[in-house]
Amino acid sequence: MPDLSHLRADFPILHQQVGEHPLIYFDSAASSQKPRQVIDALVHYYERDNANVHRGLHELSNRSTANFENVRARVARFIGAAQAEEIIFTRGTTEGINLVAHAWTSQFLQKDDIVIVTGMEHHSNLVPWQLATQRCGAVLKHVPILDDGTLDLEELEHLLTNGPVKLLACVHISNSLGTVNPVRDICARASALGITTLVDGAQAVGHVPVNVQDIGADFYVFSGHKMCAPTGIGVLYGRLDLLSQLPPWHGGGEMIESVTLEQSTYKAAPARFEAGTPDIAGVIGLGAAIDYLEGVGLENIQAHGRELTAYAVAKLVELPGLRLLGPPPPADRASLAAFTLACAHTHDLVEFANTQGLALRGGHHCTQPLMKRFKAPGTSRASFYLYNTQAEVDRMIDILRQAISFFS
Repeated sequence: MPDLSHLRADFPILHQQVGEHPLIYFDSAASSQKPRQVIDALVHYYERDNANVHRGLHELSNRSTANFENVRARVARFIGAAQAEEIIFTRGTTEGINLVAHAWTSQFLQKDDIVIVTGMEHHSNLVPWQLATQRCGAVLKHVPILDDGTLDLEELEHLLTNGPVKLLACVHISNSLGTVNPVRDICARASALGITTLVDGAQAVGHVPVNVQDIGADFYVFSGHKMCAPTGIGVLYGRLDLLSQLPPWHGGGEMIESVTLEQSTYKAAPARFEAGTPDIAGVIGLGAAIDYLEGVGLENIQAHGRELTAYAVAKLVELPGLRLLGPPPPADRASLAAFTLACAHTHDLVEFANTQGLALRGGHHCTQPLMKRFKAPGTSRASFYLYNTQAEVDRMIDILRQAISFFS
């Protein structure tokens, strides 16, 4: 496993106590911590460059605009997009999916058409498609999950080849199971059938190498706050030929070519989909996060996460009464482990862990259908990132043993 322990010094928030115990932050699947380099970039922006973008001719506006658009180009390179115009800044994954669910469906989805999602989607990649299909009378179908936490690919093939399927929305990495879906193969099969694809990459970008052209997705969405960037900033990647066919979603300043009292004409992508003043500081922070992650190396981050997770899973499954959800060892999984304890409700367990300085996530993780599939009211989830260590995992296991003793 690559030794990334020196990186902890870059994250000020990690160096604090929770009561009498040092903080162990195992909740990065919900939101990652931010390195000093990102925090400094935000401070520098507000102290030196703060001005609106695209709309001024003075020095501050020119600098802000140049930096803003430079980040767009860096995002494109970071995820392997063909050009910067395919990058749309959003508030996060949820907004990116909703943008497609409105703009794309208004052009291409009709009554009785079919949209396919999987049974492991976050609500943000399920509810928008429920709303979209309900609006136009289309049909929403679901790919089931097998007992080992992987998708039923045989049933997916059946769904893809039966009926007027127009779009497939699929998560890259499950936030509740850690399952890494074969999105490249899935997108290739769907594309061969003329089906548009959207991939939710919220748990993937910044954690594993991602190349959207290699994956072959028509749309790919992710959030900054799960990859060391600020909250409130995200990205929708869309193939430019597809984006050019979509109408605006929000109306306002900057996305127009001309406006009269009767009608308006609109700019091309990406401006067409970025109405109003954007989160400029968030974009600057996203650029700084990309610089930081590239400095560490995505391959190193992936290897660290894979090995740390395998280490944690091997110890977790030895605990009495613990049930692990997701692909069992030695299957590859993302940097998280979700589990239940027979002796304690997940909320009680997470509160107990907090008294020991351990930050876990407890609940349904915005995947209620998945929890119903596995007959779990919720799980406790430990999720890891580049700043976590084996020593912290050992401490978690000690705390869980204490919890088992306490609740039994």
